[in-house]
Order: sequence, then C-alpha cells, then structure tokens
Amino acid sequence: MLKTYIHTALIGICLLVASALDASPRLTVVVVVDGLRQDNLDQLRPYWQQGGLRTLSEEAYQTTCSFPHLVYGGNETTATIVTGTTPARHGYAMDNYFSRADRRVHILLQDDNQKGIGTSVPYSPAALLAPTMGDNFRMRVGEKAKIFAIGIQPQTTILLAGHSANACCWINPDKRVWASTSFYPIGLPSVADEMNMSERFNELADKQWTPRMNITSYTSPTAEEIRKPFSYKNGEVLTHSPAANTLVIELALALQKAEGLGTDVTPDLLFLQLNTITPNAQADRIQSAEQEDIHLWLNQDLGFLMDQLIKRLGKQNVEFLIVGRPVLGIGQKTMQLAGLPAKDFNIDRAAALTSTFLMALYGHERWVNGGYGNSIYLNRTLIAQKKLSLETIQRQVADFLLDFEGVQAAFPQNEAILYPDLASSLNKKQTGDVVFTLLPGWRLCENDKTTIDNVLEANPTVPIMFWSANFLQFPDGQLSATDIINLVK
Repeated sequence: MLKTYIHTALIGICLLVASALDASPRLTVVVVVDGLRQDNLDQLRPYWQQGGLRTLSEEAYQTTCSFPHLVYGGNETTATIVTGTTPARHGYAMDNYFSRADRRVHILLQDDNQKGIGTSVPYSPAALLAPTMGDNFRMRVGEKAKIFAIGIQPQTTILLAGHSANACCWINPDKRVWASTSFYPIGLPSVADEMNMSERFNELADKQWTPRMNITSYTSPTAEEIRKPFSYKNGEVLTHSPAANTLVIELALALQKAEGLGTDVTPDLLFLQLNTITPNAQADRIQSAEQEDIHLWLNQDLGFLMDQLIKRLGKQNVEFLIVGRPVLGIGQKTMQLAGLPAKDFNIDRAAALTSTFLMALYGHERWVNGGYGNSIYLNRTLIAQKKLSLETIQRQVADFLLDFEGVQAAFPQNEAILYPDLASSLNKKQTGDVVFTLLPGWRLCENDKTTIDNVLEANPTVPIMFWSANFLQFPDGQLSATDIINLVK
C-alpha cells in the first residue's frame, strides 16, 4: 500500500513539474540593441511597417530603465543587464583594463587560456564575477536547457552567453566569418560553420547599402545626405550596417531549427545582439537618414524573426525581451548646439603631468605607470623601494588632479570605493591608485583621440519591451537596469 502511495505521489509530482514547464514559454529570446533609444522609437513609430517594432510598440509591455553606475558606452551596461548587479559586484566596469605588469591596456574578456575559433583573439567570461541570466536559467532548469548567444561584437556576445551557454558566436568582419571561443562546450555551432563555408557572408558584404526611400522622405537627413545620399559597401562597414543584423537573425533562425530550440518541454534561452550605430553616427539619437534607415531595416529583421518563431513554435511558446544599450548617448555636438559644455579630458596627458609633478617632489624616476579610464596608476614597486608612503603620494596626486580643468573630485583608491557616486561603478581589477570624476559634459579620451567615455548624459535611459502571450505581472514605472534580469523567469 505504501509503495503504491509513493509511486502515485511521484507520478503526481512529475506531472506537476511537466505542467509547470509546459505552462512557461518554450523559448525566451533576449535581444540587446546597441544605440536603441526611446525617443528614436517615438519619432519613427508612425513609419513602422507591420510587425517587428510596430508589433512590440502596440502589444508589448514597455518602459525605460536607467543604470545605477557610471556609463561609458561600453559593455558595462550589458554586464549589468545580464547579471542584475553593478560593476562593484559583477567586475566589469569598462571594456578594457590597465595592467601594471606591462603598463599596457588589455581587453578585459581576453583569456589566453582559451583558443579563438575564427579569430586570433581568445575570449571567455572568466572576468565576469556574477552569474548571468543564462547562468541562473541553467541552475534553475538544468542541463537539458539549451542556451545560445549570437552577436556582432565579441565582448557583448560573451557577456550575453555568460558562463553556462552551450555556445556563442559573433561576426569577424575581417575574415567575414562567424567566430567563437573554445570556452564553450560546442565551440562554433555547426550551422555557423556551414554559413562560413557558404557564400552568404560575401553575398551580403558585397551588396551596396543605399537609402531604401527617396532621401527627402526621411525625417532627419543631413545637408550632406541631401546633396549626396549615403552609400556604403556593406563589407567595408559590416558591423555597422544593416547586413550585420540580418546575419544575426538568419543564424538565429537556422540555429533554432538545427538545435530544436523551444520544441520540447524544457525551456530554452536565445540571446541576440543587434545594432543601430551607423558608420557616421555621432550619437545614439537619430541625426541622419542613415540612422533612420538602419532602424527601418531593424524593424524588418525583428519582424521576420518574430513571425518565423511564432509560426514554428506557436504564440504561447515564445517570448521576446528587447532592451537598448547606450553607446554614443545624445552626442557631443548636440550638447554644444544647446550651449552645454562638451569637452575632452586627455587621460594620457593627465598621467604625464602627474609624473612630472612627482618628479619635482621625489626625483627623476618613473613614479607613474600610466593612466586609463578614471584612474592614475602609480609605480608601487618604486615607491616601496624608496620606502615612501603610498598613502601620502596618493593624497598628493588626488590634490594635484583637483587643479585640472574638468575634474570634479579625486580620491585615493581606498576612499574612492566609499564615495557614493563611485562605489557601485568600481571594481578592483579596473581601479587605479587615484580615482577621479569629471564635471558634467566632459568625456575621457587618449592621446590618439580615442574616446574612452562616449556617453555624456548623467543618467542615460534605454527602452525595454517585453512581448509574451502569457499573462505576466510587471512592475510600474521606470526600472533600474538591475531589475531586467527578473523579467526572465
């Protein structure tokens, strides 16, 4: 009797679990779109064709979110979206970091313990310290869940994939192939390899990207575009052309079919990176016909993706989360036109002047190893050899930096991590001996004019759209980017 009861109970539990899994969407698609802004969506809403962004604007839960940390325009925002926490905990404050060992700047996600596939640079998520959406999904659903990420840029795609994906791949524009890393079990998915072997990359890359409408039909053509409409060969601007989005969507659909994503009771997760940043873009905000045009192509590609997945899996079995990522902000020229300050702060020059300052105090030695981001890196080895006080020199440098035009505040490292405006934005690997902040309207750059900090807005926001046929309870009002992770159950 007891055996019969236990057997019946086990069957009941199994049925409940199966029912719970069956009630949830079989496939969740998370799409991060570089440069997507709410004001752009509002501006172009009357022009959307059927499907895609029009469907999302009419049927999806919509709101905006902001980021509780410094935003540079790199993938610190992606890391926050996928982990639900800030750089202080997820460990990704900027795309690059300064190494004291060789006094050079390195890619944070570069991992020489791995091998690149279709690329000479090996990547992994090892530097990402917090679990991601995909990691939590894996821990909740188990090993049968299939998790993939497809993107345009390697760092974004790796962050979307997290630590637990089956595979991920991104575009190598130089070789015109899908690239990946040996970190993930599958490596390069077979369908990506098949596309590499076909002529699809070359077919799209060899096409000319020109306006799809008469140039005067766009709402924001520049004077130059009116004189001479934009024209690019896709292959020359591949990662900033509509062709890149098309490639991602095509591979996503091929991968869904090949791997059977969303076709059984175990839910699956698919991450995609798309882009609205065009070759001549100076801001995320639309300021040209080419920026409008790439949004129109994005609408078409998203519509095709949604239509195909709904046809294949059924409306109840697929859901879409679309979120923007700040890359260029509202733009320096836009701020200047409004009479607002928009100036560059040269971190290399600041480091050189700091070195000269310390030489005057302590002798002609290399007291500064370099500068990167919001940090000055001191030569700790030399300071220790000379038996000087690191704390004293840090304080002297912080006081010295306060005299620089554009600097708002400066702190020794141990004080910076306690400063409210900085605490959430810093992590150990990417924090120097002296940390400073800039006044509003100032952005970081290097000697070669490379911009480190593109987003000049104090609190940039991005749109969120969540489309699901299943009833869901959503929070009211604007969200923090750390809340997005909770939308994927």
